[in-house]
Amino acid sequence: MFLPKKKQRNRVPLVVLCGEMVKLTIVGRVSDGLPIAQGPRYVNEENDNMLFYKQQGEFILKEISRGVLSPSKMSIRIDHYCFYFLVDNGFCYSTLCESSYPRKLAFHYLQDLQRELGKVEPRIVETISRPYSFIRFGNIRKQYLDARTQANLSKLNANRRQELDIMTEDISKIIENKRNSEILQKVLLSSGTVSSIWCSPCLEVIALKWTPITIILLVSIVLLWSYIILSEYNVF
Repeated sequence: MFLPKKKQRNRVPLVVLCGEMVKLTIVGRVSDGLPIAQGPRYVNEENDNMLFYKQQGEFILKEISRGVLSPSKMSIRIDHYCFYFLVDNGFCYSTLCESSYPRKLAFHYLQDLQRELGKVEPRIVETISRPYSFIRFGNIRKQYLDARTQANLSKLNANRRQELDIMTEDISKIIENKRNSEILQKVLLSSGTVSSIWCSPCLEVIALKWTPITIILLVSIVLLWSYIILSEYNVF
């Protein structure tokens, strides 16, 4: 189960989970984008270039915490791998798998991680301030390394007709959207026409929701005013 790790000095946290299929796991807090748990270190980490994918996973976690990526379940393609994300109850569970790994099985794995974290006292998780302060969870990961085991085949065959409603995106598009958003914000701030608060994702959602309603109301008022004026003119 998840347990707080003992404090260790000068130790850099690593997030690598490797095997036949499941490569990387990160569990993070949505409120601030802090990664709190990780997979065990793999001896060939540098050869497999997992540090790059770890950084990409942390970047996506930050985008989720900003509200840019809102679906509770999503898959994000990156090279010949695929990141799977499950967001629930204030936490984000993510795993990097080879693109051939069954999507349904990947989400079974994330749901197992979700149940494991649910055993921990909430106040303990809320007080975490250092990245990756929880013990690794290799035992759960071992069950999902090979999709061809009897247990995993049974999970895949159960409810075979059930389709997962999952948004699929490409990492390059997410990075491009992030870059465009930063450029637009710099332009607006440099022009002095808008303060930084108006560039928040929350206010963008509010604007998209209420702008059409406001326009409709203004048009209705103008039409009503025109009707009243014309009516008075006809009376005279």
